[in-house]
Amino acid sequence: MHTPITQLFDIQYPIIQGGMIWISGYKLAAAVSNAGGLGLIGAGSMYPDVLRNHIQKAKKNTDKSFGVNVPLLYPNVEEIMQIIVEENVKIVFTSAGNPKTWTSFLKEKGITVVHVVSSVRFALKAEAAGVDAIVAEGFEAGGHNGREESTTFTLIPMVREQIKIPLIAAGGIATGRGMLAAMVLGADAVQMGSRFVASTEASAHPNFKQAVVQAQDGDTLVTLKELAPVRLIKNPFFYELQAFYNKHPDKEQLKEFLGRARAKKGMFEGDLDTGELEIGQIAGLIHEIKPVDEIIQSIIAEYQQVQSDWC
Repeated sequence: MHTPITQLFDIQYPIIQGGMIWISGYKLAAAVSNAGGLGLIGAGSMYPDVLRNHIQKAKKNTDKSFGVNVPLLYPNVEEIMQIIVEENVKIVFTSAGNPKTWTSFLKEKGITVVHVVSSVRFALKAEAAGVDAIVAEGFEAGGHNGREESTTFTLIPMVREQIKIPLIAAGGIATGRGMLAAMVLGADAVQMGSRFVASTEASAHPNFKQAVVQAQDGDTLVTLKELAPVRLIKNPFFYELQAFYNKHPDKEQLKEFLGRARAKKGMFEGDLDTGELEIGQIAGLIHEIKPVDEIIQSIIAEYQQVQSDWC
């Protein structure tokens, strides 16, 4: 398969694995890259020395392209960027911040830069900042979402209409059918997060993986919009949070209620009662925990079959 994204990243398939916190370590990133996609190490949940270790291990486990996802609002971002340069990482996806801050620095080092956006306005700003490609992520996505609440299949054609650089669709895509639909609407590739949570190589706790495959339609909802909108599985913590909203808390009270490391507790440590369980709406269509290679091959096979049926 040849698209502007496969050419940009030198990959076989236009499939990008989301750089998710507590999920996307070197094992997952290397497995996705070895299977023909682009694997991303999620730096958002890693101390700088841990990130360096994961980058070095990824190099030992794949000779294919891989990258690092960096949330720009996280602590230690300067140290993280320096490690990326020192370790000769060639692809960086940035999110949760202003792309102007680091794009020029990274591109001067010969690094390909992609920025994640949730609206046409931010897509245009990212293009103006000089990024090489854009991920447009709809409100169906798991984890932290944009405030615009634009869905993927409305967002993609609107962004495509306005930008000239390659476009990656994200949010609510986990199958070959979804991949084909996104590309018909103007995407050059897709980024999948939730589908790769339910893989054997993901660093998610087995309890969380099982919760993902058991999730059904309507089992996730976006909450905490006063802080940063986040899509969660409706577990006991979620319902406790919704009850707390009846007290009309302010931002500081919400922060205190949320506490620290809530996502780590749920997704990495497997506490399904008091942890955050971040996943996309598409979880209702994910029914098995499978190796990455099988996931990608099944997606491509379905993509090609449906494309053939319609052509």
